Amino acid sequence: MAFSDIPLEQKQAALHDLKEIKALFAARSWFPGTSGNLSVRVGEFSPEQFYFAVTASGKDKSVHTPEDYLFVDQDGAPSEATGLKPSAETLIHCEIYRKTGCGAIFHVHTIDNNLISDWYGEQGYVPAQGIELIKAFNIWDEDAAIRIPVLPNYADIPRIAELVPDALDPAVPGVLLRNHGIYAWGKNAFEAKKHLEAFEFIFEYSYRRLLLNAASTK
Repeated sequence: MAFSDIPLEQKQAALHDLKEIKALFAARSWFPGTSGNLSVRVGEFSPEQFYFAVTASGKDKSVHTPEDYLFVDQDGAPSEATGLKPSAETLIHCEIYRKTGCGAIFHVHTIDNNLISDWYGEQGYVPAQGIELIKAFNIWDEDAAIRIPVLPNYADIPRIAELVPDALDPAVPGVLLRNHGIYAWGKNAFEAKKHLEAFEFIFEYSYRRLLLNAASTK
C-alpha cells in the first residue's frame, strides 16, 4: 500500500492519539528538554512496508503546534514533502515495528528508568518479580518474573537499532537504553500507554526497593 492510499481519517486519528498522549506525558514531566519521542502506525503492515506518524525532532513537547509530527516509512524517511525532521531515534521505532508489528511506540526519559537501567546495565536486563503491575503485560502467573532488556546507549543510533531485533522479548513489550530511557509498545496507543505506565511503576518500585535494601544493611 502506498502512503497516499491510506485513508485520511486513519492519519488524522494517529495524529489525534499522539497529541493526547504527548499532552498527558508532558504534564508528568516525562519529556525533559526536548527528549523522548512518540509514534503511531497507520495503514496495513508488512515487515517490508509500513508507515507511521512520529514526533518531529527538537520540538518542545509541552506545547502544541501544527508542525509537531510527520509521517515516515519503514526506513524512517518522510512519506510526503516536509521541512520537518523525524526524531533522531526514529530508526529504533522502525526496528521495533518491523520485529513486532505493533501499532504504537512511546519513548520517555525519567529519573527512575535512567537510574534502574544504569544499575542493571552490565547485567543486560532489569529483573522484576512479584510486582502486581506485571499483569499489565498479560502475564498472570503467581509471583511472575520478567526480564526487561537493557541495551547500551551508543551515540550512533544505527548501531543501537542493529541490536534491537535480537534483544526484544515477545512477552515483554519494552526495551531500555542504559541511562537514557524506555521504549514501550502495544497494539494501539491505549495499550502502549498502559505498558509504559506499568514499566514506570516497576522501575520506581525497583529503585525504592534497592534503597530499602541498602538502608536495612547499615
